[in-house]
Amino acid sequence: MPKMVEVEIDSVRVSLTNQQRIVILKEKDQERYLPIWIGLYEAEAITIALQEIQVARPQTHDLLKTLIQSLNAVLLRVEVISLSDDVFYGNIVLNINGEIHQIDCRPSDALALAARTLVPILISEDVMRQAGIVPEADITDEEMTIAEDDIENELGKEDLDVFEDFLQNYNLDDLGDNPDSEENDQ
Repeated sequence: MPKMVEVEIDSVRVSLTNQQRIVILKEKDQERYLPIWIGLYEAEAITIALQEIQVARPQTHDLLKTLIQSLNAVLLRVEVISLSDDVFYGNIVLNINGEIHQIDCRPSDALALAARTLVPILISEDVMRQAGIVPEADITDEEMTIAEDDIENELGKEDLDVFEDFLQNYNLDDLGDNPDSEENDQ
């Protein structure tokens, strides 16, 4: 079995460019995210489960949860195991009478089921390496001071002093009194 990392569903979002839905998975132990494009109905199914919205009739993923329970099976986890040609591949992992079964499924369906059953969501480390995103850190005040010092060292203190003197002594009121301006040519 490949190395797996545990994630949780961070959010379901709508792309501003094309209105497609994206589920954002966040690694539990660090700030690494995995965005997966999903269908409208799967996004709705995940959102309904996350927000614990009561619906009048069971949805497909509710039916699947009930079916698993009625067959005395136990859903152990859901997995995203690979990524090929921009397509994610997943499994639901069941314990049926003591035997472990891995059943191929779309990750969006596995996530909708996981949102209802609260089982672990595991992602292959290879998939996280290929498609995971680590946000850039914000620039701290200390880093900004270091950057300013670097610029000052690169330009030289004298260069900055000359520019500062120019700005201090420049009078904006003198702009209209230029004898070479077009206004005085007429």
